[in-house]
Amino acid sequence: MKSRATRLTPAADHAREKREDAAQRLADQQGRLQAAEHQLSELHRYRAEYAIGDQSGGMSVSALVNRQQFLERIDKAIAQQLFEVERQRRLLEQAGNTWRNAHARERALDSVIGQYREQERKTEERREQNDVDERMQHRPAARRRDT
Repeated sequence: MKSRATRLTPAADHAREKREDAAQRLADQQGRLQAAEHQLSELHRYRAEYAIGDQSGGMSVSALVNRQQFLERIDKAIAQQLFEVERQRRLLEQAGNTWRNAHARERALDSVIGQYREQERKTEERREQNDVDERMQHRPAARRRDT
């Protein structure tokens, strides 16, 4: 019959795989958030550069209107990207929670297995000691007197 620790080992292995998968998803999500934040930063930079652009005052009314419409489109893109950054942050938080839960489960199973192994070790030590004691009791009486 298999020991309890041996029977739980596949569950611990599965928990370890789940934790590793969750860690990979967490790292991937961190990358997606960084990419979204970088894109937002680039949009802000581009808007600032464009707004500073040709301020010579010699622009026609239609050029000014086009410029204003283009700035509005950039502002809309910035708002959409802000929404995307927040969405990626929420997904990162979820991935972090998933990893923490998987990590806690793995640690708990490892702890239980460790406790079972320690119990099994102590049981084996007691069994061996009982065997030694039993042998000592059944030694011939003459040998006991000689020692």
